[in-house]
Amino acid sequence: MKVPVSVLCLSLLAAPVVAEPMTGKAAAKLMYRGEGAVVQMLDGAGLPEADVTALTMVGTGQPWYGAIAISPDEGLMVEATVAAVNHHTIGAAETAARQGCDAKRKGKAACVVVAHLLPKGWKPADLTLSQDATAALRKEYKAPGALAISPSTGSFALTKGEAAGDLAVQTCNEKAGTKDCIVAVQD
Repeated sequence: MKVPVSVLCLSLLAAPVVAEPMTGKAAAKLMYRGEGAVVQMLDGAGLPEADVTALTMVGTGQPWYGAIAISPDEGLMVEATVAAVNHHTIGAAETAARQGCDAKRKGKAACVVVAHLLPKGWKPADLTLSQDATAALRKEYKAPGALAISPSTGSFALTKGEAAGDLAVQTCNEKAGTKDCIVAVQD
């Protein structure tokens, strides 16, 4: 499936930012079921049909939210091609894929995102979680508890108890190696 860049840009502007944590019940209603992503090729990628087929085959088995970036000067089958997967938003996955590709590219042109890896039936929502965080929320989350996420890395931490929020943020930051974790779900 190809998506016009204008539609893509509008949907990314509407990417969720967690202002206040959701309850576990409210968050669970927004989560997708199943595993593996649907590959959404972006208009303007200009890839040959064989490359589109290869990306679709490889991307379908990857966890959502993801993005694939390539070096336009080098093509698909090079070290610079990067798939960033298991992020909490498509915007974060795009950033990670582009940065990873740019760090490895030998060509002059900056890397471009050519595909998104999304859950089947994806629509913008108030909260999106990586495939792994979604599975943890569904299987392990119990109140009182909290789920903290790193918007930049896709890391997360699930903790239980009355002080779960602070512990989830601390644990998430340690796992992510960052200081950007926030509480996304809490009861």
